[in-house]
Amino acid sequence: MTSKLSDLCFYADGRVSVADLDLDTYISTENMIPNKDGITRSAGLPTVNQTQAYQADDVLVSNIRPYFRKIWFADREGGCSNDVLVLRAKDTCNPGFLYYLLSDNNFFDYATATSKGTKMPRGDKGAIMLYAVPDVPLDTQIGIADTLSALDARIAENRKINHHLAA
Repeated sequence: MTSKLSDLCFYADGRVSVADLDLDTYISTENMIPNKDGITRSAGLPTVNQTQAYQADDVLVSNIRPYFRKIWFADREGGCSNDVLVLRAKDTCNPGFLYYLLSDNNFFDYATATSKGTKMPRGDKGAIMLYAVPDVPLDTQIGIADTLSALDARIAENRKINHHLAA
C-alpha cells in the first residue's frame, strides 16, 4: 500500500529574523552540497529582515534544479532561503525515516520530472506532496531510520579516517 507524501509531512511555514542567524545556521541552495552530501558553511547572510525558519529534525531540500539532489537532515534550528523546501514530519512519521525516504533517487527523479521551468527548473510544491510513499508502521520507520543513520555515521567516520590518511 502507498499513500501521498502529504500524509507523512507538511511544508513548515515559520519565519526567523536574519539578525538571529549566523553563517552556520543559514542554509541556501549555494551551501547545500549536490548528491545528498549535506551542507557547508554559508558564504553570507541575506539582506532581508526575515527568512524561512527550520528546526532540528526538519528535512531541507533544494527546490532549484532538483536533479542536483541537494538534501539535508537538520541537526539544529536556523533559517533558509525561499528556494529551500522545509519539510516537517507529522506525528505519524519518524523524521529520520522521512529524510531517508526523500534521499531516494526516485524522489529526486520525480521532483525533476514534475518541475517547472527549463533554465532553472523549480520543483512543483503541489506535485511533490503527491509523491507516492510506502505505508510503513511507525515502529518499522524508526528501525529503518536507526539502521540507516548508523550506517551513515560509519561512512562519515571512514571518510574522516581516509581524509586524515591522505593528508
